[in-house]
Amino acid sequence: MKVKTLIFLLFGLLLIGCKKGSDNAPPKKEPEVEEPKPGEKKREVLVWVDARSNVFGTYGKFSDKEQIKGILDKLKDAGTTGLVIDVKPSSGYLMYVSQYAPEFKVLDGKKKPADYVEFVLSEAKKRGFKAYLSIVTFVEADGFRKFGYGFDNPRFREKYESVVVKDVNGTLGKITETGKNMFVNPAATEVQDRVLNIIKEIVGKFELDGLILDYGRYTDVTADFSELSKIQFVDFMKRKYNQDIQSSLKFPSDIVTSWKTSGEQLLPNVQGKYYKQWLVYRASVIQDFVKKARDAVKSIKPNVDFGVYVGAWYTTYYQVGVNWASKDYDPFQDFEVRFDWAYPGYGETGYAEELDLLMTGNYFTQIMLKDNSATASLKYHWWSIEGSLNGIEYITKNRKPLYGSIDVGNVAYANKSEISKAIKYILSRTSGGVMLFDVVHMYAPEYNKLKVELFDAVKEGVKN
Repeated sequence: MKVKTLIFLLFGLLLIGCKKGSDNAPPKKEPEVEEPKPGEKKREVLVWVDARSNVFGTYGKFSDKEQIKGILDKLKDAGTTGLVIDVKPSSGYLMYVSQYAPEFKVLDGKKKPADYVEFVLSEAKKRGFKAYLSIVTFVEADGFRKFGYGFDNPRFREKYESVVVKDVNGTLGKITETGKNMFVNPAATEVQDRVLNIIKEIVGKFELDGLILDYGRYTDVTADFSELSKIQFVDFMKRKYNQDIQSSLKFPSDIVTSWKTSGEQLLPNVQGKYYKQWLVYRASVIQDFVKKARDAVKSIKPNVDFGVYVGAWYTTYYQVGVNWASKDYDPFQDFEVRFDWAYPGYGETGYAEELDLLMTGNYFTQIMLKDNSATASLKYHWWSIEGSLNGIEYITKNRKPLYGSIDVGNVAYANKSEISKAIKYILSRTSGGVMLFDVVHMYAPEYNKLKVELFDAVKEGVKN
């Protein structure tokens, strides 16, 4: 997700593993979910539950059922209205028994409760929470630890592991050679089919309010330079722009001629003649998949919401191949908010209309535009919470419920009051509510910048 560690995205009443009361005991009433008053906007407060950090992390507590219940109680007290539970982490394994991947059971000596997903769903329902399940979409193995679905399946890895530019010399190689997690090529049919099958399985297996895609993207602008992507791009150019470049294409230099480093990031130095068309191609790949993913959800349970998590920084999000704007917003024709990377046809790759909800990572310490003299006169500024929300509403045309999001652990807020202020501001102006990443940062001081529990900061931000 998200900063995951910027990192970075569910639940019915399944009583597996829950202790029954005596036969003579009166039935327990389900909690009443408070409805908004007439004319009042429902304020959703969703909290992300990352599987790797919470279940298997050093300070994670979601490997113990009693601690899970205690933490959910604290979330309820803080004003939480729903959870986003990660059920397909970056290992490519699943947090439940599946026919498509091994079950993620243990790591570093920490074990997952056998009925983890069912148990969290049941406990969420008891507290009146909404329940969303999320998947790390196009990542299939832990590149640092060298384990996961991709490493278990050599043929799959060889064919579909993302081919990336590894250095300023333009050297191509597999992404795990760089130490990163194993992203796979989103353009590959088998890759997409595997994810779509998992989505259908999740929606069919669990009682959930929504399915959220996380990492439904390319790793960054260095990917994917495989032979498959080249073949698809040649076909795309012919279909989209009526250009036959099969015999003349110099790949990948006609996409990016040379590279440079900026901080720790590898970026184009000199763009090739087809660079901007390449950006359109990649965004069209992701748009096409998002449409299929929505159809997969709705084919099983039409009333289940479909959404995504994306970074709020639209100005550079083209680098990961994602256009989460409205299909009716054209950055190439926008002369108010200029995007010099845009090209004719890019606007057609927008996928906001495919969503039931959009979560954006507004992961910035600056909350209001007026907080900085350099931005005080601006309306759209993609590196502040207010400015990014302005921009998001502008390019999505406010067509879908928006959940602004903050990272309460990895972003260096000056104090808890700033976290509260950010939450309160997002709730005051978004159409959906707020998403908080991640619950582990709230209960484990070792995992946040302030080194204290953060439930009270959340509670202060949520209250009227």
